[in-house]
Amino acid sequence: MLSAIVGRLVAIGMLAWALAEHPYGYFTLMRFVVCVVAAYCASQAYSQKKEEWTWIFGAIAVLFNPIIPIHLNRELWTVIDVITAIVLIVSLFLINLKKVKQRESFEKPEKK
Repeated sequence: MLSAIVGRLVAIGMLAWALAEHPYGYFTLMRFVVCVVAAYCASQAYSQKKEEWTWIFGAIAVLFNPIIPIHLNRELWTVIDVITAIVLIVSLFLINLKKVKQRESFEKPEKK
């Protein structure tokens, strides 16, 4: 699961860095990284039966796919990049908090 966290952190960094001026190649690389990370996270969320996160990560993967790119203007992509970075940050906290709660409920023995 550490790989999903590191992947999301890298994607967040690339999305934030995309707010500056870069050559087109950077944005292609960013699309690839964000797409792969989102697809991996979608598969992890699906295996953990987190349906909402599966759909969210799946939508991000489709939006950022480098094979059939969606062409939008720079201003709209800036908004999408910021929203996607926020969603990835939120997912770091929400998904991890749920796991901690599940572990705590299994670790505490029931009193009779």
